Amino acid sequence: MNSPELLGNLRAERRPLRLPLAGASVAAGFPSPADDYIEVGLDLNELLIRHPSSTFFLRVSGDSMQGAGIQHGDLLVVDRSLEARPGLIVVAVLDGAFTLKRLARHRGRLRLEAANSAYPPLELHQCGDVQIWGVAIHVIHPLARHG
Repeated sequence: MNSPELLGNLRAERRPLRLPLAGASVAAGFPSPADDYIEVGLDLNELLIRHPSSTFFLRVSGDSMQGAGIQHGDLLVVDRSLEARPGLIVVAVLDGAFTLKRLARHRGRLRLEAANSAYPPLELHQCGDVQIWGVAIHVIHPLARHG
């Protein structure tokens, strides 16, 4: 199955949880000197969620978006209040089933494209009941899978 699973009816709630944020950034190229201090805390709710009443978490099932850095088992932050535009990764409901794909315009028509060449594009004009359910705004996944 290549669809995100709705985690119950879990809405994103804003409960302040301030975690320490190091005062320096980490170099992803050449090493840089480390600072020995911590800045004011960072609240992940503030960072990840703009519209709490319309934001949901969904668990990804399948590998159709692996080329976009979204893996099986990842947690998505999905905002239902955002306008779906070509180029954005969206959660769509096609004939009652959830799917996660990139919304694209091709030859003047909208379609959903996987980020894995094993999956063909879904031409929306050829689908029955189509609803864009929300826009994926963040993906959360471990750097190493355990288990």
